[in-house]
Order: sequence, then structure tokens, then C-alpha cells
Amino acid sequence: MIDFDFLRSLDFSVVWTYLPVLLSGLLTNILLTGIGFFCGGVVVGTLLALANLSSRRLIRWPALAFVEFWRSTPLLVQAIWVHFAVPVVTGIATTPFQSASIALIFNVAAYCSEIIRGGILGVGKGQFEAAKALGMRTYATWRKVILPQAIRLMLPPLVGTAISIFKATAILSVLAINDLLRTASRLSTFTFQPVEIYTAAALLAFVVGLGISMLGYYAERALQRGGAHGR
Repeated sequence: MIDFDFLRSLDFSVVWTYLPVLLSGLLTNILLTGIGFFCGGVVVGTLLALANLSSRRLIRWPALAFVEFWRSTPLLVQAIWVHFAVPVVTGIATTPFQSASIALIFNVAAYCSEIIRGGILGVGKGQFEAAKALGMRTYATWRKVILPQAIRLMLPPLVGTAISIFKATAILSVLAINDLLRTASRLSTFTFQPVEIYTAAALLAFVVGLGISMLGYYAERALQRGGAHGR
């Protein structure tokens, strides 16, 4: 049975009162997502993918060990290690936000490196051989032949990963970062209206996730149009 008395008792005006505070927390999640995706997924992930594709064992094996370690351990534990254990070992202290960013970069890089490696392998050796037969240099082969095709294969899983990163940033509130989840928790304790506050937080997170999905959709459409024009 639906408790209509409970539903009528909900007062969402509290959300409008504290919306700027919730948006401030959401901005932290968005910033961490951007750092994790671009610094970890795109930059470090690409370097790891190329290292894993190397024919040299001294390059491939350390990269493979790195990927397996960061993929096989929980992000929560990684964040705690970076924030509490690493400063003891290195003597270099980091803020909660810096620790969260470092853990997220390494974690995301491990996952995205496999997506990028799979995208490159999905192009096929025949494309390399065809470019070589045409006398194209290595840089031109990658820029004009390999990467445009590989990116089309990588984009859908990368968009899904970006959404997963955004959701995973909520875990990092354990480091006392004022993100959306921690802000919602504090507000619900202060206002004694957890249903309204957490509902608003969920809707804000949904809007961001939907925005990431739409950006990925339009990027994929743009790549398809570009590929069609290039034929």
C-alpha cells in the first residue's frame, strides 16, 4: 500500500533553499570526473595501451602489472592507500582532493587502457600494411588511418566509462571531500529531510549522466558523418 500521508508530508522547498550547496558538491564530482577521464583515461590510458602493445617485454610486462593491479583492487582502498599510506612512505602529504584525483587517475587509466588497446587492435593489421604500401610515414598512418577508425570503436565504451567514473566519485567522499553525496548527507542531517535532499541529489546526478550520454551520442554521430564524407 502506498503511504499517501507520507508523500504529502514531503516538502521539497528545502531543496531550493540549499540548491546552491548541492550544486557546489556536484561541481566537485564533475571536476573529479573530468580529471579522471582526461588525465587518467585519455593521457595515461593511451600510454599504457601503447606499452601493452609493445613487443618489448621490459615495456609490456610492467604496464600489464600496473593495469591488473589497479583493475583488481577497489577504488575505495586505493584512495585510502594514496591518502594515508603513500605520505608515510614518501613523506609527501596530499590534500583529500589531490589524493582522490591521483587514485581516480590510476584506476581509470587501467580500465581505459584496455578499451584503447582493444580499439587499436580492432582496426586490423591490414590497415597498417595498406598505409605502408602507400608510402605513408608512421605518424601519418596513425593520424589519418588508424586513430579515426579506432576512435569510432572506442567511443561507446569510453562514454559508458565516463558515466561510471562520475558515479564512482561518490566513493571518494570517504576522504571528506565536499562532493554531492557528502553534501547531501550533511544537509539531510541538518534539515531532517533526507528523502527530499537525496532525491534532489539523485536527480542532479541523473542530469549529469544524461548529459555525458548525449555528448557521447553527438560525438559518435559527428565521427560517422566525418567518416562518410571521407569516403
